[in-house]
Amino acid sequence: MNNQKPILLFDGECNLCNGSVQFVIQRDKKGKVKFCSIQSETGEKLMSKHNIPNNYLASIILIENSKIYYKSTAALRLSKHMDSLWPSLFAFIIVPPFIRNWVYDFIAKNRYKWFGKTETCWIMTPELKDRFLN
Repeated sequence: MNNQKPILLFDGECNLCNGSVQFVIQRDKKGKVKFCSIQSETGEKLMSKHNIPNNYLASIILIENSKIYYKSTAALRLSKHMDSLWPSLFAFIIVPPFIRNWVYDFIAKNRYKWFGKTETCWIMTPELKDRFLN
């Protein structure tokens, strides 16, 4: 069994993505998930290691037990690591991926228009700093 923590790769310039990371942090009190911006040096190295195109920004990417998950599958698998009832969202994995990803792609395509981009970085607390690989 692989005990390595899951890593969520995300678009660090996307306000929706940054909000999603904050959402997960607030619901993953045990710190099961690590985070890494795709645009960071570490993010680029992880993407290269896993043969993900370095300009791939169409999806969050979850690296879990050395496997790569994209789009809605990544989001649903991520829910399993959160507290309270959030893991129950994983039941939606039974919905065919072409349906789940159609919704995901629609939101992803419009995320900059709807939520904007950020040019600034977070100010990390010492506790949060350990959760980021950047």
